[in-house]
Amino acid sequence: MNFAAQIFYANHMLDGSPKQVGLGDNEESDPFWKSQEERLNTRKLRSSTNDGHCGKKGPVSNGAVGSQSAPMCPERLKDFGAEEYLNGNVTVLETKVAKAPEVQRMSSPVRPKEKCGNPCPPTNSAPPEFLTFEKINMAAFKIQSGVPRTPCTYSRLSKQYGMEIFMKKEHLNYTGSVKERGALHLLLSLASEQQRKGVIVATDCNFSLAIAHHATELRIPVFVIMPANSSQSRLHMYRDYGAMVISYGSTAHDSQRHAHYLANENGYMCLEEDDSAEYLAGLGTVGMDIYEQVPKLDAVIIPACGICGLLASTAVAIKHLNPSISVIGVEPEEFPVLHQSLKTDSPIQDLYGNHNRKLYKGKHVYVIHHSMGTDTFLLAKKFVNKVVTIREDDALVAMLRFQEYERSMVDIEGALGVAAVTAELLPELKGKRVAIVTSSSNMELDLVRHCVDRALFLDNRVSRFTVLVGEWPGEMAKLLDMLAREDVRLLDICQRRYNEGADVFKTQVECVVETRDKAQNCQLRQTLSERYPTLCWLDR
Repeated sequence: MNFAAQIFYANHMLDGSPKQVGLGDNEESDPFWKSQEERLNTRKLRSSTNDGHCGKKGPVSNGAVGSQSAPMCPERLKDFGAEEYLNGNVTVLETKVAKAPEVQRMSSPVRPKEKCGNPCPPTNSAPPEFLTFEKINMAAFKIQSGVPRTPCTYSRLSKQYGMEIFMKKEHLNYTGSVKERGALHLLLSLASEQQRKGVIVATDCNFSLAIAHHATELRIPVFVIMPANSSQSRLHMYRDYGAMVISYGSTAHDSQRHAHYLANENGYMCLEEDDSAEYLAGLGTVGMDIYEQVPKLDAVIIPACGICGLLASTAVAIKHLNPSISVIGVEPEEFPVLHQSLKTDSPIQDLYGNHNRKLYKGKHVYVIHHSMGTDTFLLAKKFVNKVVTIREDDALVAMLRFQEYERSMVDIEGALGVAAVTAELLPELKGKRVAIVTSSSNMELDLVRHCVDRALFLDNRVSRFTVLVGEWPGEMAKLLDMLAREDVRLLDICQRRYNEGADVFKTQVECVVETRDKAQNCQLRQTLSERYPTLCWLDR
């Protein structure tokens, strides 16, 4: 079709004539206005200048030659670019026209791009918060069947120290430690494939006990690597929980290295007490329990040993529920990790102290070689109101007070919160409602005996003194009669006849006595000093 024929046909159609005009005598020709929907049976083609054009040999319909003309309404002319023909903007094309597959290939990349445009997060989005109350709440739902809620009861220490004290007794858990909450949630967060392979822990501590117990309950293979010099009672405890115990090395460092080796060789996951979000979320559930169990609470006192995970996570929960509640952390004076970190405004990496390693059991291993994480430090800095340090002597006396008033035994870490009250380091809490977390009670019997004896000396209820008495008959009886009149209990007595510097006719007697309280002890000292000028009280 030449240009004149195209103009004639366009004018004829715009006049509204329904008559169809042929384009020639060629029977193979097909009307150029045939829609793409009729040719491809897929979709309409709107406002395209490249569809429906004719080549030199006649109209071509997208690669297929038509055999019969089709009627067309005048109002559809715009869809086929009639205005461009009228204005003279005509593009002469060859017989090659864009085919349907090519149209699909051009449009297909656009659809996925539009679909994934909205859900994809921007590259400059802020990272999620490390530990939130929502994570702690979810952890509480997961572990509620594995870790029962411990009591938070009113303490008889309240009247003695002038405040309402409530003891959150986490030491009553099955393994005797609050670490069960974090350990269980950590195990539940492992992938199913890793749970099938198993986990491995090293050193003898509360975290390892919790992992051994709950891994067995979840039917996860668990291996415990312990030094060869560990006590047999602890070995039996792990085996009773269901763990496979392996004795290796002479120190905790040897056990840890061997645990990492076995984990790499056999595909186990070596679990260590760290500041992961899963572990801290489980520990933070203590704060939710305290808030529900003690209404109108003013302050919470929490031990801060090792990585300070219990303190930081509990503070997150407490401050979310009621920001006006004060959160106070307590840690040993011999190893003030958090206290020094807050002073330097950064987590301490290397801090070595002279703390009693036997008394703190395996805690020193984690404190020294697994320093406080940055995330835990930032949480403690943001949510903890105050941190105090406790002397070892005050902690031992607090253990004694707790045993007498609560009829239960806690270890040195569990007594830190009580020590902050008994040592009267928090005078601002007078008349307030205070909750104290007693976190653990894992202590061997021989160590318990030593701690109690030491605490009685520190509390002025057991005293040791020496006097010089004559060797003639009746002098020893007079001393014993005086002790009986003072109503004191004689625990031990030792006579030394050959004492350098002593009188020839006198002997040195060393006595260990027990008194009811400090007042009776003062009375005994005064009476003995009046009767025996050579009286010497031995240091505690």
